[in-house]
Amino acid sequence: MKLLHKDIEKDNAGQVTLMPEEAEDMWHTYNLLQIGDSLMASTIRKVQTESSTGSVGSSRVRTTLCVCVDTIDFDSQACQLRVKGTNIQENQYVKMGAYHTIELELNRKFTLAKKIWDSVVLDRIEQACDPTQKADVAAVVMQEGLANLVLVTPAMTLLRAKVEVTIPRKRRGSCTQHEKALDRFYEAVMQGILRHINFDVVKCILVASPGFVKDQFMAYLFREAVRQDSKILLENRPKFMLVHSSSGHKYSLKEILCDPAVTARLSDTKAAGEVKALEDFYKMLQHEPDRAFYGLAHVEKASEALAIDILLISDNLFRHQDVTTRSRYVRLVDNVRDNGGTVRIFSSLHVSGEQLTQLSGVAAILRFPIADLSEPEDDSSSDEE
Repeated sequence: MKLLHKDIEKDNAGQVTLMPEEAEDMWHTYNLLQIGDSLMASTIRKVQTESSTGSVGSSRVRTTLCVCVDTIDFDSQACQLRVKGTNIQENQYVKMGAYHTIELELNRKFTLAKKIWDSVVLDRIEQACDPTQKADVAAVVMQEGLANLVLVTPAMTLLRAKVEVTIPRKRRGSCTQHEKALDRFYEAVMQGILRHINFDVVKCILVASPGFVKDQFMAYLFREAVRQDSKILLENRPKFMLVHSSSGHKYSLKEILCDPAVTARLSDTKAAGEVKALEDFYKMLQHEPDRAFYGLAHVEKASEALAIDILLISDNLFRHQDVTTRSRYVRLVDNVRDNGGTVRIFSSLHVSGEQLTQLSGVAAILRFPIADLSEPEDDSSSDEE
């Protein structure tokens, strides 16, 4: 994401002009947008024209519209973002108050104006515009006949390809069909790696499977790389890392990222930090339950006691449409930071974020134990967007 213009201060009105440069930037933009914001962007509008003879025709024209945001729709697989709203600025093609849907495009700037810019939104802009925050980890999670190729970015887990090939069982006296099917499977996975992984950006490629599937695949991959003289694979061989997983399904990614060897290798990535923080929370909950709280009401009480060391909170809570509820989460984040605590905002598109959402989306590791809070949990603690 490129920051073109910024005229904002915390808790004040203002606007910012940004240009999304890659698919992940759409996810950042989705987290910046709220209903009631003003969005100005280039868009296509179908316009009807009437000639001097009275015949009516229609054409598509590109124009710049400013809409008051009414509906936000994000497709996480395609990373497409559509915003629907009413036109609030004079335009030769669109009447004031008319509805229009804008689909934000890569490499086309947009301007976002808000009445209040809170600390969470400002942090999101900073994160989105940081050139070091890229998809620097890839993972191939596989088992015989099934492989999921995933990119792990600081903000989301993107499934880039899924390979499924039926593998016949070995027959007594002949394994030919089995071996041919395995070669077809490995070839498809290899092509997926070459197509979807940018080796200039990715620092580490995790290859995970139960049993020896990963070892057999790696042997095939580099045997073929030598045969085909694939310089890109041969030059990047040190980036591949073999890890055990219980299955070839995407959900196995969490256990892979928990592996101490993987954690050490990925110590500088946000995704690994999130997984470790959640793992620490579960350990604390098991061994010292008075130092591990979850649910908004309990965590707020711990914050009032200045007891929070690490706050774990899901980003989908900040997309809450009720301003009062959203402000409550922002206030909690600000209080923890002001009191010297660490805040980890989890992406709801990461496996660790999905798990945190099941715990109401907010949890905390405390500096010192607090006796169990017996008050009933506030209903809003499990609010989701």
